Amino acid sequence: MKILLFGKSGQLGWELERSLAPLGEVVAPRRQDSELCGDLVDLEGVAQTVRKVRPEVVVVAAAYTAVDRAEDEAAIAGTINAEAPGVLAAQAQALGAWLLHFSSDYVFDGSGTLPWREADAARPLSEYGRSKLEGERRVASQCERHLILRTSWLYSARGANFATAILRQARERDHMQVVDDQVGAPTSAELLADVSAHVLRDAMAKPGLAGLYHVAAEGETTRHGYARYLLERAAQAGVPLKTAPGRIEPVPTSKLPGAAERPLNSRLDTTKLRSAFGLRLPHWTQGVDRMVAQAIGTVETKA
Repeated sequence: MKILLFGKSGQLGWELERSLAPLGEVVAPRRQDSELCGDLVDLEGVAQTVRKVRPEVVVVAAAYTAVDRAEDEAAIAGTINAEAPGVLAAQAQALGAWLLHFSSDYVFDGSGTLPWREADAARPLSEYGRSKLEGERRVASQCERHLILRTSWLYSARGANFATAILRQARERDHMQVVDDQVGAPTSAELLADVSAHVLRDAMAKPGLAGLYHVAAEGETTRHGYARYLLERAAQAGVPLKTAPGRIEPVPTSKLPGAAERPLNSRLDTTKLRSAFGLRLPHWTQGVDRMVAQAIGTVETKA
C-alpha cells in the first residue's frame, strides 16, 4: 500500500512519517521536490502528484498555522487550509483512495464550559478557524472515504508551538505572562500520529467508520497551568531557567490581545473516537513529560 503524505517537515508530519510506516510505503514529497510537488499553494502541482503516485491513502498534515498573520493573509490561509485539501480530496475520490485530514478546535467559538462534540455548531472566531472549517467541508463533500481529526493545542519537541516557545522564553526572561482563561488539553503530535495510524487501519477495514472525530489528550488545564507544569518538569530535569514556575503571571486573554481572537473553551469531547475505535487516550501530562525529555535531549545534543 502507498501512503502519500503532505507536510512531512512539520511537527505532525514528522511523527506521521514514523507512525504510518508499518501500514505501507510512505511517499512524502518536500515542498521543493523536483519530481513530486509537496507545496499546497500549488494546487495543480499537488493534484498531479496524487495522479502520479496513485496512493491508496492521501494524508494532509500540511497547514497554514500562523493564527494572527492569517487575519491579514486570509487568501493564502484559505488556499492552504481549504482549497488544497478540497483538491486532494477530489483526487483521492477519483482513485477510490482514503483521505486523512487534520483540523482544529479553532472551528468553535469557545463559548461555554462543556467539551465540544463533533455535531456541535462550528462558529470560528478567526480567519484561521474559518479556513480550517472550510477545509473540513470540502474534504467531506469531495471524498467519501475520509477521516477528519480535530485536535487541540498541538505540540512537540520540534517546531514552533506553545510549549517550545515557553521553554525558550523561560531560558531568556526572568518573568512572563500567560493567559489563564483559555482551557483545553495539550495534545502531542506523537499521540495524534499514533492515533491516526490506528484509526486509518481500522477505517480501511470498516469503511463505515469514515467521518469526523475529535482527538485530544485526557484531562484539561489552562494555558497558565500548562506553562507552569511544563517549567516544573523542566526545572526538575535540571534545565537552567530564568523564569521559575512560580514566576509565571496569570493574566486574562484580554490583557494579551492578538490580531486573531482565540477561543476560551477548547475542550474536545473524544467519546465518539474512543467508542468507535476502542482507544484509551492518555492524560495530557504524560505527553508533556515525554516532550520535556525529548527537548532536553535536543538541547544537550546541540550544546
